[in-house]
Amino acid sequence: IIPTILFVIFSRFRIRRETRYMLLGNALLSDLIYLLFYTLSAALNAARVHLPKEACVLLLFLLAVAYCGGLFTAAAIVLDTYIAILFPLRYIAILPPSRTKKIIVLLWMCSGAFPGIFFLVLSTTHSFVPCILEICSVPVILILTLNGSDALKLCFWLSTVVIFLCLSLIFCCYAVLYFKTKQSGIWESICSRATVTFLMHNTVLFFYFFPLLALFVESFLCINVATGLQTGIWVSLTVCSVLMILPKVLFPFLYGLRYREISASLKSIVRKKHLHLVS
Repeated sequence: IIPTILFVIFSRFRIRRETRYMLLGNALLSDLIYLLFYTLSAALNAARVHLPKEACVLLLFLLAVAYCGGLFTAAAIVLDTYIAILFPLRYIAILPPSRTKKIIVLLWMCSGAFPGIFFLVLSTTHSFVPCILEICSVPVILILTLNGSDALKLCFWLSTVVIFLCLSLIFCCYAVLYFKTKQSGIWESICSRATVTFLMHNTVLFFYFFPLLALFVESFLCINVATGLQTGIWVSLTVCSVLMILPKVLFPFLYGLRYREISASLKSIVRKKHLHLVS
């Protein structure tokens, strides 16, 4: 469904000129890149293909960039909604399409800079041990990071803090939107569009937040409790292969298909194909 929504966004000039659809397309593109590279990594590990050190580092770097890109764009989508609701008359002046393009470029630059600093610290501290990189698996590398040197643990905690700040910003914006619009009457019905959209968005955000909480618990157990390496790998495998993938699977359905323009465009494509088959 992600390539289909991206096709609808980029193939229609009126849709791709709007800020919310540009940000949505960027988020879906980041998620698609992450899913493709993570699937490639899982397939190579299943086939027992050992990547060279440089290829493994590049694969891990691209995964980190794609994940940060999706997370930062999700925060930008919430800020866009925040500005659109609280400043409707000044929204076009604050976020015109030209400025949105610059914001998207800035998001990708930040998504590349943050993992770049992380990998630079690891390379200067010689923390990329060859025996780790022979198994180019994100869950295995994650659990070895939690049991690794102080530099590795410091980078892990800094990354966790940045992700936690992004998610906290998202939740705070949604909380402000709720209290600002509480008296407008759009929350009276449990089946209203505002209530359903609010619940769906917070469901996605919860699944973005829950893997972080699981990593906190895992790191706490690794530091304070003598957990076995196999247990840690199973926990990391569950976090990376299920909990971190789940919000990226739900995102196109709960965000993309909620927009009327995208749903109408998809329906028109299906109807055209259906009429063509009937004729």
